[in-house]
Amino acid sequence: MDESKKFRTVRGYQLVQKNNRNLTTAMEDYLEMIYRYTLEVGLLRTNTLSQLLNVHPSSTTKMVQKLSRFGYVDYEKYGIIILTEKGKNAGEFLYKRHNIIENFLQFIGGGENPLIETELIEHYISPKTLSNIELFNGFISENPDIVERFFQFRKMAQTSSNELK
Repeated sequence: MDESKKFRTVRGYQLVQKNNRNLTTAMEDYLEMIYRYTLEVGLLRTNTLSQLLNVHPSSTTKMVQKLSRFGYVDYEKYGIIILTEKGKNAGEFLYKRHNIIENFLQFIGGGENPLIETELIEHYISPKTLSNIELFNGFISENPDIVERFFQFRKMAQTSSNELK
């Protein structure tokens, strides 16, 4: 049977995907946050990064050292974290991916916490799907009449769904 057609547990899909990529989901989260923060503020130290990601400083240090070994950041103990060119490129992609998904979820009226949903989705979405969502976001932003029609349709669907309860 074709591997892409096999059902798996969520963990099974994670393991398959892990074998097909260089960065772990945690590494992606760190790189995205480093990129995001350095865009807004500039200099970043490990203690600030651990606060931003709500993780222990020791975990942050280990991850930054790992990112350094892989060539994504330059880092010296107790020093400043600086993205390498490779790190900037990866961080920019990860930041853009996050924003594409978050904008899409906000448009469709995602769940209670779009940030959590974005964080969970972004690690498992294919480049092709991401590209199509980006195209869709662009299409929607250029066609406000369709946005209004969608909102009306959603309102009617929610109303009829509530009537059935």
